[in-house]
Amino acid sequence: MELLDWIVLSLYFIMLLSIGLWAYFRVKNSEDFYTAGGKLPWWLSGISHHVSGYSGAVFVAYAGIAYTHGFTLYVWWAFTVGIATMIAAFYIAPRWSRLRIYAGIQSPTEYLLLRYNLPTQQLIAWAGAIIKVFDTGGKLAAIAVLLNVFSGTSISFGILLVGTISLIYITIGGLWADVWNDFGQFIVQLLAGLTMFVMIIIKLDDGFVGIFNMWDRLPEGNSDFFNDPYTLSFALVMLVINFFSYSGGTWNLATRFISSSSGKTAKKAAILSSCLYFIWPLILLYPMFAAPLFFENLSDPTLSYGKMVLDFLPQGLVGLVLASLFANTLSMTASDSNTVSAVISRDILPNLFPKIKNYSNKQLLKLARITTLSFTILTIVTALNAGVFGGVFGLIISWFAALLGPIAIPMILGLLPVFRKSDGRVAIISIVGGLFFFVMLKFFPVDSFALEVGGPTFISLILYVVLGFFNKREVPSRVKELHFNLDNNH
Repeated sequence: MELLDWIVLSLYFIMLLSIGLWAYFRVKNSEDFYTAGGKLPWWLSGISHHVSGYSGAVFVAYAGIAYTHGFTLYVWWAFTVGIATMIAAFYIAPRWSRLRIYAGIQSPTEYLLLRYNLPTQQLIAWAGAIIKVFDTGGKLAAIAVLLNVFSGTSISFGILLVGTISLIYITIGGLWADVWNDFGQFIVQLLAGLTMFVMIIIKLDDGFVGIFNMWDRLPEGNSDFFNDPYTLSFALVMLVINFFSYSGGTWNLATRFISSSSGKTAKKAAILSSCLYFIWPLILLYPMFAAPLFFENLSDPTLSYGKMVLDFLPQGLVGLVLASLFANTLSMTASDSNTVSAVISRDILPNLFPKIKNYSNKQLLKLARITTLSFTILTIVTALNAGVFGGVFGLIISWFAALLGPIAIPMILGLLPVFRKSDGRVAIISIVGGLFFFVMLKFFPVDSFALEVGGPTFISLILYVVLGFFNKREVPSRVKELHFNLDNNH
């Protein structure tokens, strides 16, 4: 990186901190800090949901998959996310917003006390918070790898840099800082992504038709929809996991719907995010698909995108692309910190320290900032030790995807009246069953990648649905009232 690149990157960081400072003066209480006062417009919520849905891992681990396996990455990742989010737009997203209006929730797990019971809420809150430490740490590690490729700085320095920037602006500005930074980051990402797309087309020397001719020149299998081990069954598994993740099982994405002004607004936001997932990754991922034509037999395919940026872009534009990569990761890590902080301060700490329930608005806001700061520091420490857990891809795919389902299933399906007979007992059994299956897979590995990633989710799903169907207990009146309001509060 040259001086001009560092200037561009520095300007981006200044923008982040400026928005954080601006948001600081808009945040008056914990509701503003965690849900933006329920005032997010649909277009801002939708863009934030989209940008918060992927991180620098796309340009590291996923770039490696695009290099070795090709177009199948779009099929099992972006396309399945688009379908999952579109389904969520009609059945799940509006209910999250209505929950805030009806029950006054500020965290995604807050309603679980009303829907199930205290033990179920605490199990999901604790397990989810622990999972997010590893997930967020993996994202920080991913962007640090890219900074190392671009500038030669150490990975540890990159983790500390990204983590500190995120820590400052999300701690002072809360969700308002997060979503407006998401919007700014989306603009930066558009500029950088289109720049890389055009540069690759120029380098292919075939003009516009080169966009289509390239696929025939790629290694065998790289232009196919499915390329082993990323088979049709794996894509279907990812579709199910992505539904539970992007409809709100990934807590920071639920917050985008919770903070929308109404159910209709949340629905429009989800539709926008879905459309962006169908279209934008085709442009964003295109340079990664083309990488084998420029770099043959790379020893580390995860570095392919970084090499293309350094080799093909002039000064200044390298800094722009790197800023966009930071943008992706900071969108997720900052929103994770904000949402997990809400879970800790609203659902975990009050049960450990009951006097918190009597805190004033000023004290609750102070607690919100302290928990956000503490969680971010913990993720930085985790990122610095990412190799212990199987590297970047191991953290984000194997651990997070496998553990997400068992935690998310009671959260998402609990919103739907058709599953009203699945009570707290059923929810706990389904979670424990999924986690037990995950542990067994670690002791007794299987050859099926789809089973390794999706097995825990399907075990939990089967237990939740079947045990709920045969549950003879009477559905509590509070649950019936909850579902009535979620179905009819527009």
